[in-house]
Amino acid sequence: MVIVTQLRLGTTAGRATLAAAVLASGMAFLDTTIVTVALPAIGEDLSAKLSGLQWTITGYTLTLAAFVLLGGALGDRHGRRRIFLVGVGWFTVASIACGFAPTIEILIASRILQGVGAALLTPGSLAILQSSFAPSDRARVIGAWSGLSGVATAVGPFVGGWLIDALNWRAVFFLNVPLAVAVFWLGRRMPESRNPVARHTRFDVAGTVLGALGLAGLTYAMIATPEEGFGSPAVWAGFAVGLFCLVTFVAVERRRSRPGVGISDREGRPRIVAMMPMSLFRSRTFSLLNAYTVVVYGAMGGLLFFLAIQLQTVAGYSALEAGIATLPMTLLLLVGSGRSAALAARIGPRPQLVIGPLLCVAGTLLLLAVDENTLYWRDVLPGAIVFGLGLTAQVAPLTASVLSAVDDTYAGIASGINNAAARAASLLAVAALPMIVGLAGAAYANPEAFNSGYHQALLWCAGGLAVGALLAAFLRPPRRTPHFAL
Repeated sequence: MVIVTQLRLGTTAGRATLAAAVLASGMAFLDTTIVTVALPAIGEDLSAKLSGLQWTITGYTLTLAAFVLLGGALGDRHGRRRIFLVGVGWFTVASIACGFAPTIEILIASRILQGVGAALLTPGSLAILQSSFAPSDRARVIGAWSGLSGVATAVGPFVGGWLIDALNWRAVFFLNVPLAVAVFWLGRRMPESRNPVARHTRFDVAGTVLGALGLAGLTYAMIATPEEGFGSPAVWAGFAVGLFCLVTFVAVERRRSRPGVGISDREGRPRIVAMMPMSLFRSRTFSLLNAYTVVVYGAMGGLLFFLAIQLQTVAGYSALEAGIATLPMTLLLLVGSGRSAALAARIGPRPQLVIGPLLCVAGTLLLLAVDENTLYWRDVLPGAIVFGLGLTAQVAPLTASVLSAVDDTYAGIASGINNAAARAASLLAVAALPMIVGLAGAAYANPEAFNSGYHQALLWCAGGLAVGALLAAFLRPPRRTPHFAL
C-alpha cells in the first residue's frame, strides 16, 4: 500500500507539483536529444575523435538505462520526493561540469554522472503524480505530463541549435541550471510519498552492478574496435566482461524470480527484490514486445545520431538548421499520439505495431537522399514526415501493449523494463553502427568519409525496423484490453 496525499489539479500545490515533475523530466528528455545536435561543435572545440562523440551520447544513456530501475526502488523506499530532488540536484551539478569541461574525457565523465542524476529523477517524476493526486485527476495529470514532456523532447533540437549558433555548445548544458532552480522552488509544495512494503525488501545491488558492467563492457568494445582493431586485447576484454556480466545478470535475476517467495527469506532477513523479474518473460507477448523495442528503438537511436552529423558535416547545415530539420518527426508524434492511441483501442495494437516500423523504413530510405547537394524540401522533409508518421503509429500502442501483457501488479516494473530496453538499445546502436560501417577517428568531420558511412548505417537501421515489423506480425492479441490513456 502506498502512502498518498490527495492533491487536486486545480489547487496551487497540485499545479506546482505537476510543473516541477514536467520541468525535471523535461530536462532529462531534453538531454537525450539536444546534445546530438551539438556533437560536431563539441568535436571541433575539444578536438575529439568519433569515439569521443559516441561516448558523449552513450555515457549518459548507459547510466540512465542501468540505474533507472534502481532510482525507482530508492524512491519507493526512502521517499519519492526526496530521491526526485536529489536526482535534480545531482543532474544539475553534472550539467555544470559538462558545461565547463575542458577536455572530451572530462565531458564524458560528467555525462556519465549526469545519467545517474537522470536515473534518480525520471522514475520519481511520474510516480509522484501517480501516488499524490486524487484518482479522479490522475488521467488528466498524466496526460498533461506526457504532452508537456513531449514538447520538451520536440523543441530540444531546435533550442539546442539556436543556443549553439547564438552562443556555443556549452550553453546547452547551462540551460539546465535555471530549469533546476524552478524545480526546487516548485518542489516546496510537492508532497512526500513512499511504499511501506519497500522497507521490508533489499536492493538488487548485484543485478544493478552486473547490468551496468555488462552494458559498459560491450559499449567500450564496440566503440574501441574501429580505432584499436578487433584483435586488441582491450577490445576482447571488453567483449568478454560485457558478455559474462550480462549472462550472470540473467542467472541472478532468474534465481530471484522464483515464485512463492515472501517478504523475508529463510533466515528472516528482508528479501532481495529482483530488478528484472525473469518470470515476466514467461509471457510470450511481453518477450516479443521487448524484443520489438530493442530492434526498433536501436534503429531509431542510430538514425538520429547519424542524421544530426550528416546534416552538419555533409549537407552544410548550421546547428539550428539541423535541429529544425528533424522537428517534424517529434511534432507529428506529439500531435498524433492521441489519435493513434484511440485507433489502437478500436482495432487492436498489432496493425499499428506492424505498419509503424514499415513507415519508418520508408522514411529512413527517403533520408538516404541527404548528401552534399541536399535541398530540404526535396531530400529531408519527406523522409522526416514519413518517419514521424511511423513513430506516431507505434509509440502509444507499444507502451499500452507492454502494460497489458502482464498483471496489473507488475505494471510499474514492466514499464521500467521496457524503458530500460529502449535506452539500452539506443546506447548499443550508437556504439555499434560506426564500428559496423568502418568510421573512426575524425571521420565525422570528413564529409566524404562520413557520407559513405551514413548511407551504410541507414540501411542497417532500415533492416532493424523491418525486423521489428516482422516480430509484431507474430504478436497475439492482448489477454486483456490495453488502457490507452494519454
